[in-house]
Amino acid sequence: QHTRGKNVWFVGILDEKLDDFNRKVFVPQIDGSKTGLELPGIVDQVITMASLPDELNRPQRAFVCQTLNPWSYPAKDRSGRLDLVEEPHLGRLMEKIRGPLIPAERRLTYSPPQLPPPPGPTATDTHSYPTN
Repeated sequence: QHTRGKNVWFVGILDEKLDDFNRKVFVPQIDGSKTGLELPGIVDQVITMASLPDELNRPQRAFVCQTLNPWSYPAKDRSGRLDLVEEPHLGRLMEKIRGPLIPAERRLTYSPPQLPPPPGPTATDTHSYPTN
């Protein structure tokens, strides 16, 4: 499965379809009913080149590189080095994939949502609670 010193690129086209819940999904155009579903699990990177609007709402080409993206494009990055959106330049993308790994504390940032405290018993609560 590994070709030392070589990079293998698969280039294809995405079909836009609706799933069972009428949500838009993108699937690769490829022969075989299971191939399109299994191929992303075999490769290290899945990158979608898409036209995304910039801050002035003008379309710009970009690489979508992470699985959780707001456009639901197929994407995956096993290297841990790519941002959500990257410049559409294959040479720079390969340099970044082969470059130094971003420290985990910068990659894995999670802030749990601030939840309000649960409501306490109210004055109209007539149920008695046992105390120990």
